Amino acid sequence: MRKFIVAGNWKMNTTVPEGVQLAKDVVAKAAECLPANVELVVAPPFTHLFPVAEVLKGSKVHLSAQNCADHVKGAYTGEVAVDMLTSVGCEYTILGHSERRQYYGETDEKLVEKTKLALEAGLKVILCVGENLDEREAGKHFDVVTAQTKNVLYNFSAEDMAKVVIAYEPVWAIGTGKTATAEQAQEIHACIRSVVAEKFGAKVADDMTILYGGSCKPSNAKELFAQKDIDGGLIGGAALKAEDFLGIATSF
Repeated sequence: MRKFIVAGNWKMNTTVPEGVQLAKDVVAKAAECLPANVELVVAPPFTHLFPVAEVLKGSKVHLSAQNCADHVKGAYTGEVAVDMLTSVGCEYTILGHSERRQYYGETDEKLVEKTKLALEAGLKVILCVGENLDEREAGKHFDVVTAQTKNVLYNFSAEDMAKVVIAYEPVWAIGTGKTATAEQAQEIHACIRSVVAEKFGAKVADDMTILYGGSCKPSNAKELFAQKDIDGGLIGGAALKAEDFLGIATSF
């Protein structure tokens, strides 16, 4: 059965006290209005994980990291290992976000290693894929997204796919003034699902949650979530206000 998920990526925003307050606001709002069939996830910065985990205990809100290291432990200054994440209560980690790919040179090969470690540690993975503006304008969007999906997920088993969520990010529609229509989002989501089906079979593909990660907000969430293959959102800016975040979650 496919799960609907709305995940909030706080990115490099909020101080620890601000993040704790935001988490409290999200928990309170979720208790009021979160639909029973929607899973709510927040991904604060690393510095916030422990205090936010304390806020989330006993609530309807799940905790995610924004990234993880590609090593188990050792002399890797500034990195955060998967066991560190599970020890503070993380259930998910986001991997391969477009900003990690663009600014920090993360490759599909590196993401295979990170995904392997995350799954072995018992974390669920939100794997991000998506094309940039040049690739979209060159008509390469299907090729790019297909390659990113295959390069990482085809290294794993059908059983592993039960612990993987894919988030499609139309990088060209984030901060460019251009907008991805619900139809454009749907056709890529359908493409991703077909790529998963090609390797793992129709049932695994049908059960997989695929999120939309391109400037989703309360005003456009309902139209996006009405599409057959869009199962929720990976939310950026709108996740920094509890009212907006829950407004998206109640759009199904």
